[in-house]
Amino acid sequence: MKELLEAMIEVNDLNKSKGVTQRGGKKYTEVFVRIEAFRKAFGTSLGVETEIVADNGKNVVIKAMIKNSDGMIIGCGYAEEVRGTSNVNKTSAIENCETSAVGRALASLGLHGGQYASINEVVAAQRKEEVIDANWEAFTAERIAEIPTITNLDELKQWDDHFSSQLDRLHLEVPKLYDKIQQEVNKRKAFL
Repeated sequence: MKELLEAMIEVNDLNKSKGVTQRGGKKYTEVFVRIEAFRKAFGTSLGVETEIVADNGKNVVIKAMIKNSDGMIIGCGYAEEVRGTSNVNKTSAIENCETSAVGRALASLGLHGGQYASINEVVAAQRKEEVIDANWEAFTAERIAEIPTITNLDELKQWDDHFSSQLDRLHLEVPKLYDKIQQEVNKRKAFL
């Protein structure tokens, strides 16, 4: 516990001297600075382990866990990045996501250096949501454009099977868009 308190004090002090000033005047201590303070305090007695929870080619989700020598998780954090939403995410979405997840895991231990979720993370989350919404809108428009080209019920069943997992996600994430597709599917069924 003494090491953790010392690391927390060091990170807070580093925030004052090395923190990056963000919009609104708040400072954010970057992950590399916090990980250095973490390693200085704990050496190898605590470890950081990351795992890719999801990577569907568009989004990547990573979980970071801080574990003691017995393998018990004592801190944890998740992060998500959307490929192509920034220059970094065009080429290095996994690396960027892993860094964010590690930062959140460190913050769960109290090594946040000013605030738990940085303004950058909040702004990035808003951008991700906008991109995800735009992606779902494009997906919906593409599917609706395809429906009139379906010539029989077997094709409609194949189309539905092909897009079933995406349609399930759409139903959960943006029910209004899902309903639009379903209306068109029902019209086509009635026509066929």
